[in-house]
Amino acid sequence: MEPVLIVLIVLVVVAFIALIKTIQVIPQASAAIVERFGRYTRTLSAGLNIVVPFIDTIRNRIDLREQVVPFPPQPVITSDNLVVNIDTVIYYQVTDPRAATYEVASYIQAIEQLTVTTLRNIIGSMDLESTLTSREVINAGLRGVLDEATGRWGIRVNRVELKAIEPPTSIQDSMEKQMRADRDKRAAILTAEGARQAQILRAEGEKQAAVLQAEGEAQAAVLKADGEAAAIRTVFEAIHEGDADQKLLAYQYLQTLPELAKGDANKLWIIPSEVGDALKGLGGAFQGVTGGGNGSGAAPAASAVTPPAARVPVDPATGPRPVDTENKTARPRVEPTRQYPKIDE
Repeated sequence: MEPVLIVLIVLVVVAFIALIKTIQVIPQASAAIVERFGRYTRTLSAGLNIVVPFIDTIRNRIDLREQVVPFPPQPVITSDNLVVNIDTVIYYQVTDPRAATYEVASYIQAIEQLTVTTLRNIIGSMDLESTLTSREVINAGLRGVLDEATGRWGIRVNRVELKAIEPPTSIQDSMEKQMRADRDKRAAILTAEGARQAQILRAEGEKQAAVLQAEGEAQAAVLKADGEAAAIRTVFEAIHEGDADQKLLAYQYLQTLPELAKGDANKLWIIPSEVGDALKGLGGAFQGVTGGGNGSGAAPAASAVTPPAARVPVDPATGPRPVDTENKTARPRVEPTRQYPKIDE
């Protein structure tokens, strides 16, 4: 019984192992290469698959998702003989598991070496400044070369990115100094332009203010002149409407004479030649009020005229004032063009 039991146990174990080898479960976005007696037979897709145990074997399981592979920094020489270290990142995806398994031994290593050689060819034809400012051009060149070379490997390169471009330390210091000088230059230019624009705006503002002030003064002068003209016109019309006689006008004329002497700066003033006529008319007015040319009425008229005449200075060189023979009153001696000093009251 014991040998039979052992055989049964062995058969059960073999059957279990064969069942495990027969049923193959492939995860999603994965593929498996099946070989029969060392020869490619088929590619297993995602899901439950059945293979012949002990005859079919799983050679390789391949992930069909997009992969990201960073490569270490590679020294590259530019056209101006400067060594720069460039870090690259490759985004690729396996599109043909069979070609990725049998067309190339290690597609990761192949992509890395192809990236390095292509990068050196591209950077070798560019100077340092172009290398630092032409990342898109370099990425496009790398992607074109890698797509053409990896297509027969069953690999599709989606993107190629340059992580970093590191020039030598001395070049970095020189670039920093140059950038600092450029920034200082731009700052100085912007400051000068700002000051220039501010001066222009300030000058334009002052010009506009002066123009507006001149226009305002002109309008004010026009309005003032119009007001004075209207006032003169109103006075003139009022005089004509009131039918003022010569006596009233002579009195008003004499009332304006003290205004000429007002002010501390007035040291001398000129008496017009019409003062005599005005005094004469004013004396006649007072004579008419008092009732004729008799002796009793002449004295008040003379006294009434005396205060305005007392304000008129007497020229010592010409002697005493003449006497008005008509009204028997003192009349000041004045000359139209002679200047007399002002007498303080």
